Amino acid sequence: MAEPPAGPPPPTASSEQSRLQGHLGHLTRQEEAALIEFKKASADQGLYRPETSTQRASHDDGTLVRYLRARRFVPADALAQFKDTELWRKENNLDALYERIDIHDYQEARSVYPQWTGRRDRRGIPVYFYELSKLDSKKMMAYAQATSRSKTKGPSPSRMLRLFALYENLTRFVMPLCSAVPGRPNPETPVDQSNNIVDISRVGLKQFWNLRSHMQDASQLATAHYPETLDRIFIIGAPSFFPTVWGWIKKWFDPITTSKIFILSPDQVKPTLSAFMDVSCIPRKYGGELDFECGMLPSIDPEIRKCLDVKNPKLEELFLTGPTRWVDGSEGDMVALSVGSIDGQPHKEAVATMHSWAVRTATGSSNFQRMHADYFQPMDSNNETSTKPQSRGDAQPQAPLQPPPPRQAPRATEMQPSASSIQQPPPPGLLNQEPQPTTAPPAVVQPPPQNTVIPGSTSTLPNGSILQSEPAGLDGQIEVQKGGAGALNSIVMPPPGLQRMESQYMTPATEPSELKHIQ
Repeated sequence: MAEPPAGPPPPTASSEQSRLQGHLGHLTRQEEAALIEFKKASADQGLYRPETSTQRASHDDGTLVRYLRARRFVPADALAQFKDTELWRKENNLDALYERIDIHDYQEARSVYPQWTGRRDRRGIPVYFYELSKLDSKKMMAYAQATSRSKTKGPSPSRMLRLFALYENLTRFVMPLCSAVPGRPNPETPVDQSNNIVDISRVGLKQFWNLRSHMQDASQLATAHYPETLDRIFIIGAPSFFPTVWGWIKKWFDPITTSKIFILSPDQVKPTLSAFMDVSCIPRKYGGELDFECGMLPSIDPEIRKCLDVKNPKLEELFLTGPTRWVDGSEGDMVALSVGSIDGQPHKEAVATMHSWAVRTATGSSNFQRMHADYFQPMDSNNETSTKPQSRGDAQPQAPLQPPPPRQAPRATEMQPSASSIQQPPPPGLLNQEPQPTTAPPAVVQPPPQNTVIPGSTSTLPNGSILQSEPAGLDGQIEVQKGGAGALNSIVMPPPGLQRMESQYMTPATEPSELKHIQ
């Protein structure tokens, strides 16, 4: 009988250098050559549109590198998977799906899959949490019934369409947000992966068996169409029978994914998690300080909160638990759009802004910052341009705004398991084995921080609540005040030919003019 992974990952696994191998900005010459070959082959087949003087590339390099990493930088293999994904996206009309998915459907799906805690690890990677004991037979039956009468329709089963939307949120909203936040190491490399804490305490073998199809859906989808979006999975609370059944459970996942799964004993939980993330980002039940349980609103990282302006505190739930994506605002801002539909009516609303001093301009070129450092010149305390060329990561607003640490991240681009079907049932007699009881200190639930209410336009949440939000300015864009004491430092923007390229699938290519049509 195969044994489970031997405890926590090695100490070097939490180092930035370990994560950077094979990532944009840290490619070897051979890997850079593979990227060039892959882009050319994709363009020749009409799957990729290179950047021109008047048009952005259809996909950023961060997305393409994920496909190469998944296929060991063999361009032909990456091309085959990339082509499959592009055809799959077209068949399922993924872009339109995310725009029109019923918000009720989306939030129901979110409740039965890993949820973003609102926090990041020490490298800036988003941390997701999944508690399997809450997925009992009653909840899963209710979810199956809900998907059968779902308002979201398409060529794929309704349960899969909902799951597609969750992956789109990861790549279109969470990862770009984490990439744009100042202060993380190696801002030249986009955040394109996630970490997952998976609690399997109080789960019996019968429940594991009943959930196998549910977990396989996520596994197969991620490996096939969202490759290399998983950094690692920490399994917590494994019951006593788990080593016995690991041999057949691991067949649900591909070998690369199983190499990223680490099963932690009770005395390994806090030391291991602390090696990867600050104690403030670890849930209290595992020895940390974070008040978070599945089903709660994400508890937004204080560093994210410093540079994120939510227009109306009543929009916080819609912003963090519904389908959301980023578009370009004015002066380099990133504007979060809440999309989807409510009671059959299309919904699109600007709900938050990541201000320009937090958003650095990035292109698909890993050498962009080094080649064009002279375009990133922050203003000094007298609002004069510094004579020393610096990266935009060195620019920060003056007091009293109290910005995050000086370095900032480029924009960018779950559990990513893949699977084959289980060929044999579990060992006889184990299906009815009950899990050992476990105890954990109760989490203290606190409401998310509140911002100042700005009255304006209204929208309706699925629960019927009427929300207010500030309408866009006369030009449909959100302005950042500049000048005067304590104003934001101005940043010299690059010329038109060096504008940020955006991924259609991570951060969709959009223009500021889109905001003009949002009520």
